[in-house]
Formats: sequence, C-alpha cells, structure tokens
Amino acid sequence: MQQRLMMVSLAVALAGGAGWWFTQPTSSTPTVAGQEIVLPGAANAQESTGAEVVVQEMVLGEADAPVEVIEYASYTCPHCATFHSGVFKDLKTDYIDTGKVKFVYREVYFDRYGLWGSMIARCGGDDRFFGITDILYEQQSTWTRAGSEAAIADELRKIGRIAGLDNDQLEACLSDGDKARALIEWYQANAEEHGINSTPSFVIDGQTYSNMSYSEFQEILNDRLGS
Repeated sequence: MQQRLMMVSLAVALAGGAGWWFTQPTSSTPTVAGQEIVLPGAANAQESTGAEVVVQEMVLGEADAPVEVIEYASYTCPHCATFHSGVFKDLKTDYIDTGKVKFVYREVYFDRYGLWGSMIARCGGDDRFFGITDILYEQQSTWTRAGSEAAIADELRKIGRIAGLDNDQLEACLSDGDKARALIEWYQANAEEHGINSTPSFVIDGQTYSNMSYSEFQEILNDRLGS
C-alpha cells in the first residue's frame, strides 16, 4: 500500500490531490513549503552562504549492471521501513550483489525530520550511508516518536554515534544550511523528472512504478534481464 505524499507539518497540499511539494527556496535559509527549516545542530546554525553543493548519488551494485533501479523513499515513511526490512534484502541478495542491478537510493522529505535523517545518513559518506540508512529504518518507530524536535535530533545523534561518527562531525552535518538547501533542490528536481507522488516509488530503467511485492519486482527485473 502506497503512502501518498501529503501535507505533514511544513508541506502544502496541491490542488487536484497530487500530494505535496516543496517550494523553491528564495532566501539564504533552507525552507520547505516557504517555511524555514530549523536545523538541530550547534546553536541551530541557519546561515547558508549560497555555496554550491553537489549532492552525491548513493549507489549499490555494479556501475555497469544491465538494469538500474532507483528508489525514492522517506526515512519517516513506515512503508519504506517495511520495504527495507523485507523486499530490499531479497533484491540485494538476488540482483544487486550478483551484478544484475545497479541500485540508487534517493531521499524524499515528508518533513524536516526526514531531512535531518538524510543529513545524518550522508554525514558518514558513501561508506557508511547504507548502514546508517538501515539503522534509521530499523529504529524508525523510536526516533520519529521521540517527542520534541530536540528529542528527535538527539535520537538521530545517537544513531550517528552508533555508526561511528563523533559529536563534532554530527554537529557540523546537522548545522549545514548549504547542504540542506542543496538536498531539497536536488529532491525537487528528481521528483519532478520522474513524477514521484508516493513512497516508496521506483524507477526501473526510466519507468516509474509504485510500491510492489518482491514477486512483482522479480517479474519486471527478469523481463528486463531476459531471464
């Protein structure tokens, strides 16, 4: 079952039931739907210098694998957590680790907490990204329900420390206004390109699909692979 992109805290509903969308940031402070994102880092640093930040694609599998699968997911989406606890593990074993599929993970932001999770996951670089992603989904019900914004930020810091990040690294990452702005703009462009209006969603060799079972994945992937 899909979780439609809807208005959650900072998002606004679009006419026609198309879901929610981020507005283009227009000031030096990162915004979602025209409202400022209060970053949880040291002194709640909000300054954005306007420096250009290149968002790194997070990839598993062989670069030249015959099939590409892009997942769009939110760290605060329960259906995404369910996907990663089940279907994804089978996909990784049968298709990604065997060189058949190049898997690209792209974040979606329902709210500021999903963005914070993304900034924690990316704080460790590509070597730690997927490991931190696994922990974020495994502990989703804990950190997303911690209560106040400060409590949620503290739970995310705990996850970062479990992954081997030190406090200075975590504060720097959570205070990075330029990175927050870049991630929002990057998501906005990708979602528009692929028509993403639910999570998890998948783009398989350029074609967009909604959430599906492992058997449905197998049918599509085997057809693409000619097997």
